Amino acid sequence: MSIRHGLLALLSGGPRYGYQLRVEFEASTGGTWPLNIGQVYTTLARLERDGLVAPGGSDEQGRAIYTITEPGRRELEHWYGTPVAPTDRPRDELTIKIAMAVAGGVDVAAVLQTQREATMRALQEHTRAKRRAGEGLAQRLVLDSLIFKAEAELRWLDHCEAVAEGRAEGKAKGRT
Repeated sequence: MSIRHGLLALLSGGPRYGYQLRVEFEASTGGTWPLNIGQVYTTLARLERDGLVAPGGSDEQGRAIYTITEPGRRELEHWYGTPVAPTDRPRDELTIKIAMAVAGGVDVAAVLQTQREATMRALQEHTRAKRRAGEGLAQRLVLDSLIFKAEAELRWLDHCEAVAEGRAEGKAKGRT
């Protein structure tokens, strides 16, 4: 998700000011994607430049209020209707690291164990956060996603270890 579309999604629920958008964005993502307030205002400026949001005056405390425009609603509708392709996601650094460790003759088992420990800690943290999250559906879904990804990563690390051990055994027996 881009910050751009996240802010548009929040503004589709009604006018908001910058700090309010930041707090609601972080709450909606279960605190897993912290935003710098500068990112919010920079993104709002771009959205305004592109005609997707408009300044809506200010509240009683003088904070600038933003509203989504009709082109912004169309942009948001298009975003919701477009699936996320694997090519839209950043490279998987862990996969690259494991591949380079294998290719570089590094102690792959040690690399895998270090990652396994970190992933297990993350899984535990996400599980604790889910227990604390309460009734917020958006937070719960984000945390469920993180939990499932951590569990899948642990299974993949186990697979990598088994394959690497099989390769090492094959080399020891003269096979490659």
